Amino acid sequence: MDQQEWTQIFQNQIAVLRNNGHTWNLEFDDTILPNSPKLGWETYIRNTSARFSCTSCRRSWPSNRVMVIFHMHLMDGQGTVKVRRLRQACNRCDNAPMVKPRVESDNIQILMENLVEKIRIKCYHENLGQKKRQNKAFDVKNPHEPDHCEGCKLGICTRE
Repeated sequence: MDQQEWTQIFQNQIAVLRNNGHTWNLEFDDTILPNSPKLGWETYIRNTSARFSCTSCRRSWPSNRVMVIFHMHLMDGQGTVKVRRLRQACNRCDNAPMVKPRVESDNIQILMENLVEKIRIKCYHENLGQKKRQNKAFDVKNPHEPDHCEGCKLGICTRE
């Protein structure tokens, strides 16, 4: 299952912070909003590449504009990261439902490395400088379609 892979990779990456006795959990939450974290929570938004598959017609497509929202919080040695993977809809089906992305392991790894770096900066106030690891992009033939992108609808989709 997809969420298990995300959790496992996250736990492997966050192990660097366990030395101080802190524990961190990754939770999937499709209700968090990009720039509206709860009081005391930090936000991190990252773009990645992924594939989508329509649940109506089974058409699949790649996208290099897949937004992932993270909200993170550390209190009394317990850290929580909430993650929301933004969806896209098929452009061929009328009223196609939004579907979640399937992110490849390599890109989950890169997302989690960047996330742990942000946790260290935002929750532990470490000065790490900026190391942007780039995700593995797909060869995408079609233009991005804002009408079918949840990130565009929320106003956070990168149009690089």
